[in-house]
Amino acid sequence: MSVPPFEPDHASPRYLYQQIADHVQARIEAGELPAGARLPRETEFADEYGVSLRTGRRAVQELRERGLVYTVPIKGTFVGKRDE
Repeated sequence: MSVPPFEPDHASPRYLYQQIADHVQARIEAGELPAGARLPRETEFADEYGVSLRTGRRAVQELRERGLVYTVPIKGTFVGKRDE
């Protein structure tokens, strides 16, 4: 199943970063972003979604809080749970 491109809903009561996190979560659940896949760098991620760097960072933080991604300093952010 393919997830449609991201379209922000400015009428939604949800913050933009939450909408982006929802979209990335849908891509993960659809298998478009498999476990171990690296998310784009922060600037590339923000550019991909047409948002500020701050909003992009907040979306990634939301994904971490949901347990969908983890970040390794210097290496990047990856889909899945961190191996302990």
